[in-house]
Amino acid sequence: MIPRIITDKVKQALKYQSAVALVGPRQVGKTTLAHQIAKEYKALYLDLEDQNDRNRLSDPVLFFESMEDRLVILDEIHRVPELFSTLRGVIDKGRRKQKGRGRFLILGSAGIDLLKQSGESLAGRIAYIDMTPFSPLEIERNRKACEKLWLRGGFPNSYLAENNRESMILRKDFIRTYLERDVPLFGSRVPSASLERLWTMLSHNQACLLNASKLAQALGVSAQSVTRYIDLLSDLFLVRRLPPYHANIGKRLVKSSKVYIRDSGFVHTLLGLESLEQLMGHPVVGRSWEAFVIENLLSIRPWRSPAFFYKSSAGAEIDLLIEHKDQTLWAIEIKRSLSAKIERGFYQACADLKPIRSFIVYAGEERYPVSDKVEAIGLYEMAQELRNLDF
Repeated sequence: MIPRIITDKVKQALKYQSAVALVGPRQVGKTTLAHQIAKEYKALYLDLEDQNDRNRLSDPVLFFESMEDRLVILDEIHRVPELFSTLRGVIDKGRRKQKGRGRFLILGSAGIDLLKQSGESLAGRIAYIDMTPFSPLEIERNRKACEKLWLRGGFPNSYLAENNRESMILRKDFIRTYLERDVPLFGSRVPSASLERLWTMLSHNQACLLNASKLAQALGVSAQSVTRYIDLLSDLFLVRRLPPYHANIGKRLVKSSKVYIRDSGFVHTLLGLESLEQLMGHPVVGRSWEAFVIENLLSIRPWRSPAFFYKSSAGAEIDLLIEHKDQTLWAIEIKRSLSAKIERGFYQACADLKPIRSFIVYAGEERYPVSDKVEAIGLYEMAQELRNLDF
């Protein structure tokens, strides 16, 4: 098993909080990690998709009180959302008995219901941790492994498949499962055919500015419906909106968000790109790489460090801005090429915003200064820079 960076964060959270919610898309590795923790902590694991495990909770208060000295892991808790109100009472009673930490590890495949339910019932009693697909820091450190991660995406089964063909088949099955099972499960009335078409259109427009009206016209629905569909995909951890950075600098700035599919492997599946050779010859290649880099850096950024892009009408542009807790900025430009060449618009944007550090993340591995204020850096090293800030 490939060790996951998130493991230590989960263990730390269990030391100070009553409940820890580990959320992320299906098949990202939450259950595998939960079983690892269960073995180490001698915890009780319950899969709430299993009727037998649900039957054990016929009297949940009595059951949980009998397990007050053990960590209880509840997988796919959105299947039994009424448990959240029960957990509140159990946690509060346990706190009065000095048993208020490390009681529950909750796993959920979507934020749409999980965060709503827990936010209403477990405020101050729960820590949230997002689990993402594999990052460059979790795989072999070489260019071949990075390109494999880019092509196949970071979902464990897809990345670890025997070959590209098998990986693509697994991703097709995953997409079908979301469309036919998970979307209806979360109570949405979105037609699966429309959602699949939107997903494909977003793939063609990976990392582009959102134009809901244009997408709506192509789908034959309203712009409000497109926004609702994208909201759903965001809640399922499949799509990300990257907002524009607005600064009071007297410039006309872009106001629309950028939208991209979070896993690069899904983009390539929806576009029928099975091999790296096919990807390199496709028009989406540059934007696919940009979104891949952004998503991997955001998955490792420090907590409470918001991310943006910057674009002015005059052509000044930064692909990724990360704002730290002291309100300083890091500016990151992304290029697929093996040479770290920076365009004029990036320098203009840096002059506007004055970031304390500026980088160009390129496809190479060497690290070197491009100018006195900009440093060329590979994806692995850039991710490590951000991770170091979280310690």
